[in-house]
Amino acid sequence: MYSNGRELLELANSRNLRLYDVILENEMKISERSEQEIKDAMRKRYNVMKDSSQKALSEPQETVGGMISGDSRKINDFTEEGRTLSGDFMCRMMARALSSCEVNASMGRVCAAPTAGSCGIVPAVIISVCEKLGLDEESAVRGLITCSGIGAIIVKNATVAGAEGGCQAECGVAAAMSAAAVVELAGGTPEMSLNAAAIALKNILGLICDPVAGLVEVPCAKRNASQAVNAVTSADLALAGIKSNVPFDEVVEAMYKVGKMLPYQLRETAMGGLAATETARKIADGIFRR
Repeated sequence: MYSNGRELLELANSRNLRLYDVILENEMKISERSEQEIKDAMRKRYNVMKDSSQKALSEPQETVGGMISGDSRKINDFTEEGRTLSGDFMCRMMARALSSCEVNASMGRVCAAPTAGSCGIVPAVIISVCEKLGLDEESAVRGLITCSGIGAIIVKNATVAGAEGGCQAECGVAAAMSAAAVVELAGGTPEMSLNAAAIALKNILGLICDPVAGLVEVPCAKRNASQAVNAVTSADLALAGIKSNVPFDEVVEAMYKVGKMLPYQLRETAMGGLAATETARKIADGIFRR
């Protein structure tokens, strides 16, 4: 039915539908599953997301590298104490993102959306926004279906692999997926959704993948927290009527080209960036000696 954002938008506008409706219809066609079967499958994923985004809030997880254990509880406790500068909503969302990252780094069960390294962004954003807007689980499932449609377009035309495109292709794509869905959940137009996705991806364009000790803990977890915030702020910009001067599809194309330009040292090999710093090398030596 569509192969890029422009075609998706044209279908939605020509038939006066939400992006969700077109994405769901497309999934029904290519998967040969019913609407209910697709929603049930997405609901299972949503339940995994809820569990992972909650698990480490009060119970720190023993991660493989031991570098982020307890971070989710720290920001959650900080929020409970009322000391935040960015507000309860943002901080609770960051705590949820970090929780999923802790669960992932401790070999727990997460939903890779679109990757395990970026697994905290979509859950944190969708759960937090639905909570803020008073939306039910059915709305959350619809939001996740919209997320999946945006992600599928990027997979088709670019990449979501850090080893191929850097962290922009993992956390950046997760932020773009989330931003588009948030706009729709908040009542925005299909065009606004794609503007939000484009803005979110532009905000992280060029970010390298440089995991300390080769583990998905540092700097990955904090990027999950920051990109959850990126998704919501990008959605707000779009809902306010601000447009991306560069269309979504061109932003995706630029991201892919930038990823290909990155040297291999900056694409998940742990040979450059933060992973190559003196402190990171000492951390890696300590982990491997254990």
